[in-house]
Amino acid sequence: MSGNIRLLSDTLAAAKDEGRAALIAYLPAGFPTVDGGITAIKAVFDGGADVVEVGLPHSDPVLDGPVIQTADDIALRGGVRIADVMRTVRESFEATGKPVLVMTYWNPVDRYGVERFTAELAEAGGAGCILPDLPVQESALWREHAEKHGLATVFVVAPSSRDERLATITRAGSGFLYAASLMGVTGTRESVGTQARNLVERTRATGTALPVCVGLGVSDPRQAAEVAGFADGVIVGSAFVKRMLDAPDEAAGVEAVRELAGELAKGVRGRA
Repeated sequence: MSGNIRLLSDTLAAAKDEGRAALIAYLPAGFPTVDGGITAIKAVFDGGADVVEVGLPHSDPVLDGPVIQTADDIALRGGVRIADVMRTVRESFEATGKPVLVMTYWNPVDRYGVERFTAELAEAGGAGCILPDLPVQESALWREHAEKHGLATVFVVAPSSRDERLATITRAGSGFLYAASLMGVTGTRESVGTQARNLVERTRATGTALPVCVGLGVSDPRQAAEVAGFADGVIVGSAFVKRMLDAPDEAAGVEAVRELAGELAKGVRGRA
């Protein structure tokens, strides 16, 4: 294991050793601005996040709900480019020394060039990539280059995934597995539900040693504590983005996400 995939694995293992789930936060690059997004990520780490996913804004984000779509639109109107995503990863990692991944749809990577994308992400200090729409059976080229550059390939599993497919995904993935707690798009919800627990159990039943982290729907410390009771990591995105969107200005947004990270960090430690 090389590159920052080791940092990611060590971070998740350290949380487990502490008897808690890891807190994984998501924020899109370029939102509200490139500099503002980097400042927000640093604040989220400062507040207590263990890992951050940097979203690569996309004009047609099929998995993302209205909150993240709104943030993506702001970033795209601001002219965000892949170079800005790489800069966000680099500056966030250099400032904190903590694992930073990119979450992106496959099309931008394919257009940019797999070798170029993986090489630049590794050079920026990235720990890996979450690719929600890349079918595992079509992922060999990506995985070849990711492995060469020491990057994790995080696949998404869903309640609809059959056991045979879960086994295929867990064999191909690295870093951790992203368990989508329910069918549908991202967004905050009143309850994460029993589907998530069942999916985690089914995923672990494949025999994988990878941590299983749950996302889609977690928005407050109570839900974070609930998910932390059965998952290795708790992934929160829309709630952070909403705090930024609701803030009167950029500085207030940064403080709001720092505060939310602190609240959620208590949740994953069972102190909500």
